[in-house]
Amino acid sequence: MTPNKHRQIFLLAFDCLLAISIFAGATADAATKAPTVSAPNFGSGNNAVTEQDHQRMMDLLHITSSRRGKDGSNTNSPFYANYDEAKANPFPNLPDALVLKNGEKVTTAERWWQQRRPEIAEDFDREIYGRVPADMSKVNWEVTSTVRTNNGTVPVITKQLAGHVDNSFDTNISVNIQLTLTMPANATSSVPVIMQFGFNFGAFGRFRGTNSLRGTNNFPRGGFGDSGPTWQQQVLAKGWGYAVLTPNSVQADNGAGLTQGI
Repeated sequence: MTPNKHRQIFLLAFDCLLAISIFAGATADAATKAPTVSAPNFGSGNNAVTEQDHQRMMDLLHITSSRRGKDGSNTNSPFYANYDEAKANPFPNLPDALVLKNGEKVTTAERWWQQRRPEIAEDFDREIYGRVPADMSKVNWEVTSTVRTNNGTVPVITKQLAGHVDNSFDTNISVNIQLTLTMPANATSSVPVIMQFGFNFGAFGRFRGTNSLRGTNNFPRGGFGDSGPTWQQQVLAKGWGYAVLTPNSVQADNGAGLTQGI
């Protein structure tokens, strides 16, 4: 599974949860005749178990059972999963990052920073991630470790950072954001950094990057052959850096963690 797939999985899950939460709130307000569904105690310091949170959401949406999943291997099944990207993507043409919404091209750095970048940020705020509250807590970043090593043939400096979120609004909540930042060791000034979402739980622990010159391929000679440089090594070859942010260090990925995190 590629890093892009990780990101797609995370974004899909995030979008689904956001949509369900909004729909559930609207349903609860509008359904005057619907039976009252008692909410679990989400007060400070009190976690509802994941199952309780799931059942409450099902009750609010009047869903009695989950939809059947797809068959990944049985091609004769009516529920066979589609692996043809041409059938799965109704919007194959993404907006050009260097073309303004009015059709004009971005030809200078000034136009990028003052016009195009704010347009893209607004699209992500409105359509994907949601808006950051104006009173968002401050984050104090601390470098917890620094290691000099090589990624492939490129000398790098990797720093582990912890972002301590100000919890003065509720001292029962403690959030320490986990971030790994890797930069070319010979960088003398600021360089672009590509950020990836990483995970530290369950099966996702298998999908880790590597500093090996051969990438992630472990097959012997006569197998599938080398996989080539990893995306991190390709980024470093351009003189850029990369970062891995652990999203479940910001908010737990389960219903039992709704009173923890942000």
